[in-house]
Amino acid sequence: MATKTEKNTRYKDKNSVGIVKPKDFTFAHPPDELILDSGKKLGPITLRYETYGELNREKSNAILILHAFSGDAHAAGYHSENDKSPGWWDSMIGPGKAFDTNKYFIICSNVIGGCQGSTGPSSINPETGKPYGLSFPVVTIRDMVKAQYYLIKHLELPFLYAVAGGSMGGMQALEWSVNYPDMVKSAIILASTARLTPQGIAFDAVGRNAIMSDSNWQGGDYYGKSIPSRGLSIARMVGHITYLSDKSMTMKFGRRLQERETYGYDFTNEFEVESYLQHQGDKFVERFDANSYLYITKAMDYFDLGERYGGLNNAFKRARAKFLVVSFSTDWLYPPYQSKEMVFSMMKSGRDVSYIEINSPYGHDSFLLETTRQTKIIKSFLDSIDV
Repeated sequence: MATKTEKNTRYKDKNSVGIVKPKDFTFAHPPDELILDSGKKLGPITLRYETYGELNREKSNAILILHAFSGDAHAAGYHSENDKSPGWWDSMIGPGKAFDTNKYFIICSNVIGGCQGSTGPSSINPETGKPYGLSFPVVTIRDMVKAQYYLIKHLELPFLYAVAGGSMGGMQALEWSVNYPDMVKSAIILASTARLTPQGIAFDAVGRNAIMSDSNWQGGDYYGKSIPSRGLSIARMVGHITYLSDKSMTMKFGRRLQERETYGYDFTNEFEVESYLQHQGDKFVERFDANSYLYITKAMDYFDLGERYGGLNNAFKRARAKFLVVSFSTDWLYPPYQSKEMVFSMMKSGRDVSYIEINSPYGHDSFLLETTRQTKIIKSFLDSIDV
């Protein structure tokens, strides 16, 4: 285990982007609010974002990183010398890494509906002076991307060299490629899907019901009061199971007991896997808003890339990007067959697409853990893009 001193000097590593400072961009001031898919208006909107690397003179090296469900704008580096952990994709973003900051200008923003600096249900409603709660309008993946488009225009970027993301980040990358085809030169889709299946919707529904069944939820009006911590913790526990795999859980936990040698014949957390899930749930409560859980999972439920265009083939006919699609063998949340469906539609639509299935034991979380193999693949792909 690293010492405190080692932890506090990691930001000085030659492969780290170092200390980074979050930035905020506010737009959609009334009467020019953002029109959402629901028909409702939202504004003003603040997006929290971070950048890494330098924009070249031609403004042709910008890559937009899109985070997964519980991610945020802090994708790489450290916010201070005392940070114990770097950004959520630090192993992939930095000098010499997959998204090489010696070559590319990297951007990552927190989605609307989130709770890590961007406008969401925990934000103050300017009309009431109180947190939105459930008065916040329901948003979609397309709405999230539309908000990001305004950020990219604010940064005065003529186009994006690439959009890239895993899981829900991949959904956003797909939306970017179809809705803003002239803005996207390439798209990297990792462990993702073109539409959420009934199984995915079902798991989201269980999580939302766990939160809404917590007596502290109070119809979403819990700000400044006791939060629905138990419901949110259970929701995270259920969701976290879908990120793992049978093989990875067997490797990590087996049937080992936690701090005991025999069964207790009671209902405490006896097995290591039970304690692990409880720990994950408790940690999540410390950093995430329960209402954001509801809104973001609902956005994923609504996601169906081909629905508006009469099928996936027609959707990809709109795209101009070169695609890289990566799936993982033990991902049962968005299994490889869903990636292959996307790839077949891309091919039928005349798109330039590369596909690889990585054999990994880590389930859906593989896109966060299999950094060495992904780095080789992504570097090679990015080198092949013409601008």
